[in-house]
Amino acid sequence: MVDSQYYLPNDIGVSALDCGEAFRLLSPQEKMYAHYLSRASWYGGLAVLLQTSPESGNIFVLLQKIFRKQAPEQLEQVATAAGLSSEEYQAFLVYVAGLYANMGNYKSFGDTKFIPNLPKEKLGALVKASQAFQDQPAEMEALWDSCSCRLYSLEDKQKQLGLGDKGITTYFSGNCGLEDAELAQKFLDSKKLPAYNTRLFKRNNGGKDCYEVRLASAVQKDSAVEGECESCCGTFNFEDKEFTVKRGDYAPLMEKVCLNLQAAEAYAANENQRKMLEEYRRSFTSGSVEAHKEGSRYWIKDKGPIVESYIGFIESYRDPFGSRGEFEGFVAVVNKAMSERFAKLVSSAEVLLPELPWPREFEKDTFLKPDFTSLDVLTFAGSGIPAGINIPNYDDIRQSEGFKNVSLGNVLAVAYSTQKEKLTFLEEEDKDVFIKWKCPSFEVQVGLHELLGHGSGKLLIQDDQGKFNFDKSKVINPETGEPVSSWYRGSETWDSKFSTIASSYEECRAECVGLYLCLNKQVLSIFGYDGQDAEDVVYVNWLSMVRAGLLGLEFYTPESKSWRQAHMQARFVILRVLLEAGEGLVGLEEVTGQDGKPDARITVDRSKIHTVGKNAIHRFLCKLQVLKATADVEGGRALYDGYSTVCDSGAHNFFRLRETVLLRKEARKMFVQANTKVNGDSVELVEYEGSAAGLIRSFTERFQDDSEQLEANILELSKLDANCWC
Repeated sequence: MVDSQYYLPNDIGVSALDCGEAFRLLSPQEKMYAHYLSRASWYGGLAVLLQTSPESGNIFVLLQKIFRKQAPEQLEQVATAAGLSSEEYQAFLVYVAGLYANMGNYKSFGDTKFIPNLPKEKLGALVKASQAFQDQPAEMEALWDSCSCRLYSLEDKQKQLGLGDKGITTYFSGNCGLEDAELAQKFLDSKKLPAYNTRLFKRNNGGKDCYEVRLASAVQKDSAVEGECESCCGTFNFEDKEFTVKRGDYAPLMEKVCLNLQAAEAYAANENQRKMLEEYRRSFTSGSVEAHKEGSRYWIKDKGPIVESYIGFIESYRDPFGSRGEFEGFVAVVNKAMSERFAKLVSSAEVLLPELPWPREFEKDTFLKPDFTSLDVLTFAGSGIPAGINIPNYDDIRQSEGFKNVSLGNVLAVAYSTQKEKLTFLEEEDKDVFIKWKCPSFEVQVGLHELLGHGSGKLLIQDDQGKFNFDKSKVINPETGEPVSSWYRGSETWDSKFSTIASSYEECRAECVGLYLCLNKQVLSIFGYDGQDAEDVVYVNWLSMVRAGLLGLEFYTPESKSWRQAHMQARFVILRVLLEAGEGLVGLEEVTGQDGKPDARITVDRSKIHTVGKNAIHRFLCKLQVLKATADVEGGRALYDGYSTVCDSGAHNFFRLRETVLLRKEARKMFVQANTKVNGDSVELVEYEGSAAGLIRSFTERFQDDSEQLEANILELSKLDANCWC
C-alpha cells in the first residue's frame, strides 16, 4: 500500500462555504460586479494547473469531460458495473474533488503529490466505461494515455514540488537548477522586470545556454503595447548568456480574465474601482507588473467597499526560488460586525506598534492605516484558501503607500472547527478549552498577524539615485551595537534578496508579532475578551502555535532536507525557539497512545507565557526584523536555517516525531464554493452540498458556456511545453 501521505482519505472533511446571506444583501449592481469579478477569477485560476505540474492540465480536462456527461451519482452505476467497490468509487470522487480544490495534483498546503487511492487498472476501466469515452473513444483514449502514468507516478522527483533534483516545478523547465534561477533573477533585476508573472525555460543552442523568460499576457506580440514607451521584450546578452523575454504565457486564459474584468467595470461602485480594473486589464493584456502595481494603488484607495476583491499573480509560496506568484483571485462580501473589531484594531495600531521589540528606526516612518475587513468569501480561485491576507505583496507599495488586510470569516468558521476525538497531541484536560477558544484565538492571531505582522517593520533602502530612507550615520544595529552596515540597493527587494527563505521567514515574523501582541490587554479587549476569557484566549493561541509547530513536521521532506510549506516551517521554528527558552515553558514528550502506537504530548505552562515566553519571542522577533531590515541575507539564513533544521539528536528526536505526526495526521478540509449565474437582469447564486460530489458538480457547472473551447485551450497550452519537463 502506498504511504498514506500520498492520497486523500475517503473521510476527508468537505464543507460548503456559506455566503448565501451575505450575497442576498447585495444590491443588483453589486451582484453583477461580484459575478464578473468571480468569472475573471475562475478563468485566471485555471492557470494554476499549468503552474503546478506537467500533467495537471490534462487530468483536469479528462475529469471535466467525464463529469460533464455524467453526474457523480450517474457515474456510480457505471463504476459498479466496471468492478469498483463503493470504497474505490468514493476514493475516486475524493481524488477528483482534491484535484479541483488544489487546482492540480499537488497539495496546495504542503506541496506533496496525491494520487487516486484505487488501482490504476480500476480507474482505467471506469474511464473507458464512461459516457464521455463512449462518445469520443479516440480523443478520450489519447487523453488518458497522456496523463495516466504521471497521474500515478511516485518517482522520488515527482513526490513533491521543488527545483532541479529536489522535485517537480513548471515555473522552470526541467533542466533548470538553483544556479539558473539565481542567474535569471539577476537578469530580471538588471531589466527592472519583477518575476511575479514569469516562467523560465532553458535550452541549449550550439553549446550555449539560452533562456526564455515568458510573461503571462493575453497579447502574444513582442513589440511595445499600449502604455509602454518601448517593449520589455527582445533578446539580450547577460553574463555571457542569451536571454529572450516573450509575452503570451496562458494567453487564452488571460484573455478571458480581461473580458470579464471589462464587463465588471460597468458595475463598479466608484472611480477607484473603475481605474483599478482598467489597470488590471492592462496588466493581464500586456504582462506588465507595473500596471498591476498601479491597479493595486487604486485598490488600496478603494476604502470599505461592500464587494472586496483582488486578482493576479500574487503569492510566491510555491515557486521553489520564492519569486514567482501563483495566480489567485478572490471576491468576497464584507461582514460588518466583525469588521468593526478590526477597524478598532487599526485605530489602535499606532499605540501598539511601539510595543514591538525593535528600535523606532526599524519601524516605518508613518503607519499607513489600511482597510481591515472581515469578509465572507463568495469566490476564491487558486490552489487553496487562506484564513487571512495582507496585500499587495509589493514591498515598495506596502512600505510607502499602504496595504489592506482581510480576514476570511466564513473560511475561519469552517476550517478551524475541531472535533474532540480528532484532536491530537494534547493533554485531555486541555482539549475542552482548546475546542472552545480555538476559533476566537485564531481570529485574534489572524488580525495581529496580518495587520501588525506583515504591516510592520521598515526596510532600510538606498535608491537608484543614492538617496537613503534612513540616517546612515545614526541608525545602530541593536544586535551588534554598531552602525548598520548593509541595506537594500536600487531594485533589490525582500523577495529577490532572501529568495528561497523569504516567504517562510516573513510568515514567522508575522506569527511572532501575533504571539507577542496577543499578550496585550488592550488587544484582547478590542476583540471583546477580558478576565479569564482573555487568559484562555492567550493560552490557546500559544498552545495552538506550539502544536502547529509539531504538526509542521508533516511538511518536511527528510530526503531533500527541505520544507514544503512556508507557514508550517515558520511554526516549527517558533516551537524550537520556545523549547530552547527552557524553564518548563513548553513540554514535548513521546508517549504510547491508547491504541498502543507511538504518540506525543505537548504542553505549555500558562504561568510562564507572560514571562519566559514573552522574553523568548521578544529576543527572536527583534533579530528577525533587524536582519530583514538590513538586507543581511547571510545572517538571516544562518538564523532561520538553524532553527528550521530537523534532526534526531539533542533533547528531541524530530525525525521520529515526524513519523508519529504522519501516523496521526488529519487531512486538510476542502471547500465547496457557489457559482453565480446571470438570469435576465439579475444574478442568481447556485449553491452545492458540502461533499466531494458537490465540489465536483460546482466545477463542471462553472465553465458550462464555453467548456469545449476552454478545454481545448488548456490541452494546447500543456502540449506546447510538454517536452520541457523531461
